[in-house]
Amino acid sequence: MKRARSGRLLLAAIVVVVLGGLYALAGLHRPAAAADKTTAPTRAAVTSTVRACAAPGTTGVTSGSLAIAAMPGPALSGTASAGSVVSARLVPGGGPAAGQVLGSATQPGLLHLTAVRSAPALPKSLQASQPGSSPKVSTAAGRGGVVVTATGAMAQGLAVAQTDAGGAVTAECNSPGTSFWFLAPGQVTGGNIELYLMNTDSVPADAQVTAITDVTKGGPILGDADNGIDVPPHSMVVQSLTGLLQSSKVVALNVSTSVGQVVPALRESTGSADAGSWIPVSQAPSRRLVIPGLPNVIGNPDLYVAVPGAGTAQVKVTVVTPKGSYQPTGGTNIPLLGGTATQVTMPALAGVTGSVIITSSTPVVAAMLVPGGPPGTPGVLAASAAPVQEQGVLADSPSGSSDIILSAPAGAATVRVAVGTSTIPVAGQAGTIVPVKAGASVVVPIKSPAGRHSSGGLMVVITPQPGSGPVYAGWIIRTGGSVRSIMPVPSSVTWVPLPAVRAVTTAVAP
Repeated sequence: MKRARSGRLLLAAIVVVVLGGLYALAGLHRPAAAADKTTAPTRAAVTSTVRACAAPGTTGVTSGSLAIAAMPGPALSGTASAGSVVSARLVPGGGPAAGQVLGSATQPGLLHLTAVRSAPALPKSLQASQPGSSPKVSTAAGRGGVVVTATGAMAQGLAVAQTDAGGAVTAECNSPGTSFWFLAPGQVTGGNIELYLMNTDSVPADAQVTAITDVTKGGPILGDADNGIDVPPHSMVVQSLTGLLQSSKVVALNVSTSVGQVVPALRESTGSADAGSWIPVSQAPSRRLVIPGLPNVIGNPDLYVAVPGAGTAQVKVTVVTPKGSYQPTGGTNIPLLGGTATQVTMPALAGVTGSVIITSSTPVVAAMLVPGGPPGTPGVLAASAAPVQEQGVLADSPSGSSDIILSAPAGAATVRVAVGTSTIPVAGQAGTIVPVKAGASVVVPIKSPAGRHSSGGLMVVITPQPGSGPVYAGWIIRTGGSVRSIMPVPSSVTWVPLPAVRAVTTAVAP
């Protein structure tokens, strides 16, 4: 027994010694574990951009043309021939590529105007409603619509706007995406409500439309005709939503896709013979929204708020004016039911200039309706928007009848505003430096460059300077002294950020 026990103890000791030696040897030959290495975030230059516009090429009161401007970054600003922008028709019923080329440009820093004649009439095979249409929702192929494709220097800082038959800007043209929100007057005051869906890709898109109104208690509307809308490649379809939204005073629409991407455009008019208005896209639901571009007008603005969720929202309104920020009378503790859209008249904001901040206990969509607008509209809508990143570019701003309202709701900001024309490049203009106090707004009238007196269209570049706080900008266009349209100034970037990459090296023992 003693011999056996001694043998087992000796064997165990030998195993321990051998294992210890192996681990020590592995430690000698194993390289030290490398420390985690994180590369600094980088950015990539914008080299291609796509926009789509619904009005150009349509007929009657919706017909329009194009205004295009591009402001490249410093690396490309001196290469006038680097890249191009091409506008082409969308194809009724779809096709493997875009249709007829309407115009092109290769000079960034200048305003380019492209006239667009009405598209040929639709063949009889495309005039009927698509399968799946209903008495409340009709979906049919669209006549008109334009896709704008830019590369190189013309893709950077790109702005595309659609104009009416008289040359006035009616809307800014958007890029393809998978989810968009609109908030607007309902059928009672808006009359006819039409949704245009454009597909700029070479594959079909499958879209859905959900609606929230003041008369839809208990959740959004989604009819069979609004689910699985087929938008063929390089084409546009038009939906009439008037029947679906009958008796509504406020409506929020969410356009989304399950396959592909679309560019939606929403138009409202009180009568079939009226030009109506194109509703700007609103920010997605959030607990904090900023509505830039509240103009000084006579009459009471109306606040529109939609609550997509089921819970009640508590909403507060803050206005950012040239004299500072404050909560207007009636702008605190506004209770709103979930799953509905609501109109709140704000007489305390009559004659107030600046921006409106909406804060809520739950995510909401918000917009403001103020007196004015083109014929056939209940007013002019100001939508919520994001702050201007890098720069904002406007195409075809009228001289002497348009303003930019800049707001800095947080820290103080400094903004450079430069103006060019179709013959005078923005790059050659010194511009005007505009300081904006923290929590305040500034109105900047848009005028022709020094030494040039013209009532023609202008290209405007708005650039927040280094160290500025967030800057929100609204573009106000007037006709005959009244406000015709309010459009948020979008970011027209020359580069996009890339996420940081984290590399972790581990050692494996042999």
